Amino acid sequence: MTTQLDGAAPVAAATGRLVAAARAATPGAGHARHLNAAGAALPSAAVLETVVDHLRLEARIGGYEAAEAVRPRAEQAYGLAARLIGGRAEDVAFTESATVAWHRAVDGLRLGPGDRVVATSSTYVSSALHLFELRRRYGVVVEVIGADETGAVDLGALRAALRTPAALVTAAHVPTSSGLIEPAAAIGEIARAAGVPYLLDATQSLGQLPVDVTEIGCALLVGTGRKFLRGPRGTGLLWLDPVLGAGLRPPAPDVRGASWTADDEYGLVPGARRFETWEYSHALRLGLTAALEEFHATGADATHRHIAALGAELRAALAAVPGVRVVDPPAAGGGIVTFVRDGETPARTARALRVAGLHVVSVPAAHGQWDLGRRGLPGVVRASVHVYNDSDDIAALVDALSPRVSPRRAGAPLPGDRPVSAPALLSEHVDTIVIGAGVHGSSAAWQLAARGDRVLHLEQFAAGHGRGSSHGPTRMIRRAYPSPVWDDLVDRAYLAWAALEAESGRALVTRTGGLYARPAGGGAGGLRGPGCTLVDGARAAEIFPGLALGDEYVAVHDPDAGVIDAAGALAALAELGRGYGVRRHDGTPVLDWAPDGEGVVVRTPHGAVRAARLVVCAGPWTGSLIPAFADVLRVIRIVNIHVGSSVTSTLAPPALGSFSVDVPDAGLLYGIPAIGGRAVKIGLDLGPDDDPATVPGPVTETERATLRALAARFLPTADGAVVADLACRYTMAPGNRFAVGPLPETPQVLVAAACSGHGFKFGPAIGAALADLAYGVPRPDLDFLDPARMLRRER
Repeated sequence: MTTQLDGAAPVAAATGRLVAAARAATPGAGHARHLNAAGAALPSAAVLETVVDHLRLEARIGGYEAAEAVRPRAEQAYGLAARLIGGRAEDVAFTESATVAWHRAVDGLRLGPGDRVVATSSTYVSSALHLFELRRRYGVVVEVIGADETGAVDLGALRAALRTPAALVTAAHVPTSSGLIEPAAAIGEIARAAGVPYLLDATQSLGQLPVDVTEIGCALLVGTGRKFLRGPRGTGLLWLDPVLGAGLRPPAPDVRGASWTADDEYGLVPGARRFETWEYSHALRLGLTAALEEFHATGADATHRHIAALGAELRAALAAVPGVRVVDPPAAGGGIVTFVRDGETPARTARALRVAGLHVVSVPAAHGQWDLGRRGLPGVVRASVHVYNDSDDIAALVDALSPRVSPRRAGAPLPGDRPVSAPALLSEHVDTIVIGAGVHGSSAAWQLAARGDRVLHLEQFAAGHGRGSSHGPTRMIRRAYPSPVWDDLVDRAYLAWAALEAESGRALVTRTGGLYARPAGGGAGGLRGPGCTLVDGARAAEIFPGLALGDEYVAVHDPDAGVIDAAGALAALAELGRGYGVRRHDGTPVLDWAPDGEGVVVRTPHGAVRAARLVVCAGPWTGSLIPAFADVLRVIRIVNIHVGSSVTSTLAPPALGSFSVDVPDAGLLYGIPAIGGRAVKIGLDLGPDDDPATVPGPVTETERATLRALAARFLPTADGAVVADLACRYTMAPGNRFAVGPLPETPQVLVAAACSGHGFKFGPAIGAALADLAYGVPRPDLDFLDPARMLRRER
């Protein structure tokens, strides 16, 4: 669908070079459909690199020295910001946020008892709170002007209100709670006629709408860098009319904006910089400079046109979705659209969409009582577009919100609600059947249910059984991998764990850092990765004093490595799945399955069930369910032990983090530090073939002795008893790669298999990938894990 707007070209014509260039320059554009520019837009790689490069410069030569080195470039920000709003560079000040800019501007007016502040109902929550405090502390009078039939400020009421003397008029050009565009210039004309200073909050308009302080007629303007300007968080700006600004004094002068001229005298610097402070983030300021340069290079007109046209398309598309109600007032426009979904709170809708890879945000009435509260809306979902969005993003959002052929039952619980009880027999049609309740199956079931699928989750054994690969208390996570082909999936894994933590309210990942060692004379190869560095044995000893490598080893240091609470993760995934309506059947083996047209039929001892698709996450039992894999995969036995210590602190962070050591003639020794009240854990990444049809035998004395000997060599203070042990299984594949995706002959069947001993860390990311693939979302980053490649035995 394309939309014609005021004679502009259709959206489809505007999504060519502009969007392609923006996406190519924006790292986050490949991770999700980001429809939250009004919250914090995705920065470009250049902005990111500018910030990081300056932090590195500070670390190398010192903060003051770095600031002096980049002073000419930092000064460019003032001219770039002035150009943005049609003002002069000397009238611009930079702050930490728009709210800080608001506070400094309003406090500079020195309002007192009886002074009237006339505000529009679109006023931002933090601004309103500041006015309330001024009223409580100083007796300032606050008067709110209501909206007219279009939702914009009632200009007649404003004109009438200003017949009585006032100290300030304030309005939000675009509020946080809707896509309303206030008639900023008309407000300015009325304020000027009344002789009242006018403060415009342009936080949500800078970058998406034309803003010219002369045409608007404001005397003060505040804005932020993180939204439609695509700058870093922690940046804001203040513009002051030079005539008004000359008489304003900051209530708390700082050395940046004032000079101590005598024993008891000081003077303010000219212009708006009197409202700045000496201490600020130079890296973030430079990042904002880079963002402003990019905005001007792209072109304000092109950006404004694209955002406005795409916003109109978004508004029209959402209005056509059954069960979705667009709640923007008639005076709405631009790139922000607010809506609600029948029978669902905005917070729930936003959570479900985020799980589906669509980034929107819910705005509660508490963030806009003069707007949402007066309209009787407890909250809204807010979607907002930018230059890296196009019609495909809108289509994905519409698809995620559209009722399905087999929709989730109205009122089905979401996280935090009571679990759904499962029926005794499996006789009805569902959207998706997931086989296997390890980390990948549980993640897939949650992700698919959150996107609206009716999910039946089958596990052949009791919950928490120890016959597969997902049991036990902890797992390792790391960025260090042998090939760059893994980097994108690793990055997605870290993001997916953060999302799971946010969704479940549980802390699941503890960052400890990691060292991954190999013999020093082993030549090229080994692990590498973003942020990782190669260190010698001496430096490794400094990083982890608890690990004794000696001079014969080198190691890759991964500062982002850490420990996953594996048991907590499985509990969180099961809880979230139940909340989204997943019906899980433990103790229900799958006897067989067969294609059924474009769907599948799965047979269990309790009956057969039909589904549109099947997701197989069966770990060691993959070969029995998908015979094509039987000759490709190898199931092996792995054992771990937890060893006590007379000095536990030497085996706990920061003295020890996650680690591995490639030991000649022994194998890869891996370890998890003493954490969460548990002793240090070690194991060897190899073992004999194992039969998944049998119960794993207990850890033998020989296996314990082998690991104890390695502990004595590399962990000298692991001198206590074996306090716990565990046997599990790895499902190994050629090249230690996974198989993730649809089966070649039956694309309605997806598989996540053969995780080769390193798959747990990818659990939530693999679940999201399977949901993406099930919904037809292209995932070229997974091409190297295509099941067809494994079945053809391609490396």
